[in-house]
Amino acid sequence: MSPTDTPPSQVPQAPRGLRTAGVVAAVGAIGLVALGLTQRAASSNQLQEWTAANVIPTVAVTQPKALGDAGSLMLPGRLEAYYSAPIYARANGYLKIWHVDIGAQVKAGQVLAEIETPDLDQQLAQARADLAKAQADAKLAESTAKRWQAMLGTDAVSTQEVDEKNGDFAAKQAAANAARAAVEALATTQGFRRIVAPFDGVVTSRSTDIGALISSGGSNGPALFTVADTRKLRVYAQVPQTFMPSIKVGSQADLHVPEYPSRVFKATIENVAGAINARSGGSLVQLVVDNADGALLAGGYADVSLKVPPGAGSVSIPASSLMFTREGMHVAVLGADNKVLMKDVAIRRDLGKTVEVTGIELSDRIIDSPPEALVAGDSVQTAAEKSDGAKKS
Repeated sequence: MSPTDTPPSQVPQAPRGLRTAGVVAAVGAIGLVALGLTQRAASSNQLQEWTAANVIPTVAVTQPKALGDAGSLMLPGRLEAYYSAPIYARANGYLKIWHVDIGAQVKAGQVLAEIETPDLDQQLAQARADLAKAQADAKLAESTAKRWQAMLGTDAVSTQEVDEKNGDFAAKQAAANAARAAVEALATTQGFRRIVAPFDGVVTSRSTDIGALISSGGSNGPALFTVADTRKLRVYAQVPQTFMPSIKVGSQADLHVPEYPSRVFKATIENVAGAINARSGGSLVQLVVDNADGALLAGGYADVSLKVPPGAGSVSIPASSLMFTREGMHVAVLGADNKVLMKDVAIRRDLGKTVEVTGIELSDRIIDSPPEALVAGDSVQTAAEKSDGAKKS
């Protein structure tokens, strides 16, 4: 044994309490690590379960609704006066005076305005002078022809000369007739100095004033007046081709106008164009509505509600359930195994928030507001199923 070695019995020993505390601390550290690992594993499992649950899209499901015996087809329409006539001048001149303004009720033949026609007056005076001269010439030619005709039996004149005098008389007589016709034409035109209403109605426009230069015809400016008969109004609407078989002359329709939101006006289908407009894809339908109280305004807008029966196999679905792709229009339907099926549909009528379509059964479960990426064969879960699963967990 070396002098520097210490006997085992003389090595210092740690106190028993310190050793116990170290063992407890080590065991506690190991327990904390184990607990942390366990919690981490549990969180990872929960995250995996949540991710797996949310990989499957959650959708809202609704049912198609059956349509009644008849539905309303709402269309925009325009109101027009039953009769409306723009009044143009037939004589040149200057407006002398107008007697009625817009909104005035007028009777057929009532004078609306008067025109001064100085040029026309001079032309008429000249034509009457020409007529007097032509008549004088014709009278002289007639007497001359009679005298020469009387001398023909005495052999004082030749037959040729008598024929010439008779021909001259016929020509002068024709000239007098032409002059008379010219006078009558100018006199008729002069009668248009007074502008009159063509029928009973209301003056809806006045586009002239005192002293204005008036030109005859309708190509040189707006109409001087417009007179309209608004006791009845015509209503025009474009009906889609699909519904034309349901449109019958004599059928009733409801009109709604913005100025009377709570009032319904009754109209009757009077005529159908019988042809499809290539631009609108519809046919023009004419209705007539009574307007004795003057509530409706010609030229205004109206909503036309037509009663049309639903098509065979048609149901009503939310417009938000429609899907538009390059292949066409579809509706996503939920199968028995929660697999998505795509059904082709055709819109028969747009009802606003809902649409009338064909290609869907009443028993189908329709996915409302489907995700854009949804395709046939995808698995989905309903909102109710997701809620039940959350409660169970």
